[in-house]
Amino acid sequence: MAENSVFAMLLRSPWWVSIAIAVGLSLLAAALLPVEYRLVGVLSTIPFVVVGAIAARRQWALPGAAQTERTLQAVSAMAWPDFANLLEAAFQRDGYTVQRGASSPVDFELERGGRRMLVSARRWKSARFGVEGLRALQVARDSGEAPDALCICLGELTDSARTFAAEHRVAIWQLPELAQALRGLVPAGTRVGP
Repeated sequence: MAENSVFAMLLRSPWWVSIAIAVGLSLLAAALLPVEYRLVGVLSTIPFVVVGAIAARRQWALPGAAQTERTLQAVSAMAWPDFANLLEAAFQRDGYTVQRGASSPVDFELERGGRRMLVSARRWKSARFGVEGLRALQVARDSGEAPDALCICLGELTDSARTFAAEHRVAIWQLPELAQALRGLVPAGTRVGP
């Protein structure tokens, strides 16, 4: 599916947007089409209902704003060893075999189902993340013959870094993805707000 197609954008939007479009189009079809075509008009909104259902299923397990903020506060206050232990626990819970990376920029080597992934996460607190960190990870992935690479960063990703990641198939986890990955593992005592 093209990244900027209507259905791709709706999959990234809240689920209720697709359902609202389906209801609106159904009402228009019922009101404006001749009687013999109304059913066809109403049924033509089924793709929007299906996309809404898929989006709802995807969004159901996503952490809310409070959990995301709690995750941000917790991981921003952590030192690398604590954050690395938290990530390792999350990866293991998701079924990966985890090995700590031997050298920079690879912090973790993950394997699941015979497929390897290299992870760079040590610069997670950087305010701005550029191409140099991604390039080093991509070179390590290519030399290590790992098909997948993942970079974890909370800061702003530069436009050139975002383009580089897309061109070289380097997955990026920022706060939403990190909050999802760390669900249930962030220390409960973390306060949200002032």
